[in-house]
Amino acid sequence: MKTFGGFRSGNEFFYGELRGDKVHRLSQPYWIALEPTGETLPLANLQIDVPVAPSKLIAVGLNYAEHIAEMKRTEIGAPLIWFKAPSSLLAHTGVIEIAFPDHKTDFETELAVVIGSPAKNVSADDALNRIFGYTIALDITDRDLQKQEKQFGRCKSFDTYTPVGPFVHAGADVRDVPIKLWQNRELRQRARTNQMIHSISQIIAFVSQSLTLLPGDVILTGTPAGVGPIRAGDELEAKIGDWPPLRNTVANAQ
Repeated sequence: MKTFGGFRSGNEFFYGELRGDKVHRLSQPYWIALEPTGETLPLANLQIDVPVAPSKLIAVGLNYAEHIAEMKRTEIGAPLIWFKAPSSLLAHTGVIEIAFPDHKTDFETELAVVIGSPAKNVSADDALNRIFGYTIALDITDRDLQKQEKQFGRCKSFDTYTPVGPFVHAGADVRDVPIKLWQNRELRQRARTNQMIHSISQIIAFVSQSLTLLPGDVILTGTPAGVGPIRAGDELEAKIGDWPPLRNTVANAQ
């Protein structure tokens, strides 16, 4: 398994491959080409930034049976998808800013897929060949707006509402790994990825029937049960398998 990310040294942003405690700088985004510059930097001297820059950020809903039950919904027979604004992306240790503090705003932790090669009308058998890697994501959701509006784009696309990272893992086996979220050190979500109703390959095949997935695009694959409200001052920690956890804090937007 190889690990990649977005990093910042002072005001300079770059992509790199993480090997142990060293970051090997790349000349361009890793999903385009793996071209090391030859420069190596200590991770401790860098800020971990958003590891992706997708042309499309796609979310999948109702993909775990227990979550469908807690939301009092029913299965619809096909993946439920919508777009989230890429401007909602937030880095590891970034602050989630609640747009409307008087609204119920929930956390949802998810496995996210990073596309590595173009995918249009691909089969489920071929879908996994189009993946570069995987990462951890949160799909922060304004439930008040979600109930008021027929589509989910706005309620999930406020700035900071999609924390992602800290890194992207290529070559990972995610068929059956634990996915968990802690809120203020209390375990809130706990499931395994093999509980998904629609597999990753089925999701990619379905999405590619409607649009062309491009390298760097990101798909959030759905959240398990246990979602709940966030409040200013909260600390969230999401973890998948043995990857480094994604940690974020919460504040009210100013």
